[in-house]
Amino acid sequence: MAQAKINAKANEGRFCRSSSVADRSSRLLESLDQVEALREAATAVEQEKEILLEMIHSVQNSQDRRQISDGESEELNLTANRLMGRTLTVEVSVETIRNPQQQESLKHATRIIDEVVNKFPDDLGNAKSHLMALYSACSSEVPHGPVDEKFQSIVIGCALEDQKKIKRRLETLLRNIENSDEFQTLQRNAESRFN
Repeated sequence: MAQAKINAKANEGRFCRSSSVADRSSRLLESLDQVEALREAATAVEQEKEILLEMIHSVQNSQDRRQISDGESEELNLTANRLMGRTLTVEVSVETIRNPQQQESLKHATRIIDEVVNKFPDDLGNAKSHLMALYSACSSEVPHGPVDEKFQSIVIGCALEDQKKIKRRLETLLRNIENSDEFQTLQRNAESRFN
């Protein structure tokens, strides 16, 4: 009993956390973790939408379309437009905080990529090498080819999240070109077997 009085005197004036405060703090941290998980899930859906749009755009501008009949091409175009419209109805937005310079850099980088994408139907080979130079500008690894230094300085001016998005978009575009190249090679091989 005397020891209990000594301990009580020693603990006077000290802050002792009750279990209810600790529980509330823990619940608050769990709520904050859920907010971060929601942001990550929304970002994943946003990325999936971007990939789908790029795939549809790639199909619409594919050189493979030149090798199919007009009727098949029209049907493909109608299907692609329908899927594009449906994909665009999904609105997912994870806002990135940007200053005016970062906003301008993002617009400029997006405009450059869009210009290259618009060259796909006319000159896929040149567009592919240009995309590789843009991708090398975004890569932290030693590039395997030329680097578009002007594009690199533009991307560096973007917010970090935007830099990641730009790199992912370029990866998707390059993957779509590779898939198109593989398809054309398979088709040529199949045609040569029948000739």
